[in-house]
Amino acid sequence: MKVKIVINNGIRTIRLNRPDKRNALDAEMLDALITALPKNPDQSERLAVLRAEGTVFCAGLDLTTRREISAAGESSIEAALHAIEAYPLPVVAVVQGPAIAGGCELALHCDLVVATADAHFAMPNVQIGLSPTWHLTRKFLELAGPAMTRQILMLGDAVPAARLHALGLITDAVSPDQLESAAAAIIERLAANAPLSLRAIKALINRGMAFRDEINHASIDALVLKAVHSNDASEGRTARAEKRRPLFAGA
Repeated sequence: MKVKIVINNGIRTIRLNRPDKRNALDAEMLDALITALPKNPDQSERLAVLRAEGTVFCAGLDLTTRREISAAGESSIEAALHAIEAYPLPVVAVVQGPAIAGGCELALHCDLVVATADAHFAMPNVQIGLSPTWHLTRKFLELAGPAMTRQILMLGDAVPAARLHALGLITDAVSPDQLESAAAAIIERLAANAPLSLRAIKALINRGMAFRDEINHASIDALVLKAVHSNDASEGRTARAEKRRPLFAGA
């Protein structure tokens, strides 16, 4: 099972379980994530926790199945991210290693993020000829503001968790041996809070950001698709698989 779901004492734990592939997301995993976060969880639930097996939180979309995911709709990853946001209770990400591209988005779409200080977050799309979509980019604008968003997306380089914590983008960055205790402390505090209040607060925050969905972004979507279907994107993916520097031609 590539995604495990366990509900215990009001805590819904969702665990990525593909460590041999660095928890890279294929279509099956994206569908499982969407199902794992229902819009109407049982009233006994208090929060959800997103974790991963192995030493890598998530390496993003599985490039070997990217065509499959695109055929099902590029919005598959967006639907999974929306499920995190739409889940009416807090979602806590526990990040023990690299969170890359779609993995980075998974973590940052959670309400609270606890990571090891040596973990890193990256959106390397630009390095392989791709572009994040409007819905993915807006999350960075909300969390990081324009300046940091430019640095993360235009350079595509990894940013240490410790720096993201210093900038207020994630909740905590701790030493690897403190990760479980730090995560447990936050989970226990959330579980002890009033569940109706938690639901109301999450709804307040989501409603406060609802204006973003009304912004016309059709022309931006066209630019993103032009990049996704370009020769550069094909070259970028091939170069990444062959572990060499891509030769981009701007077409």
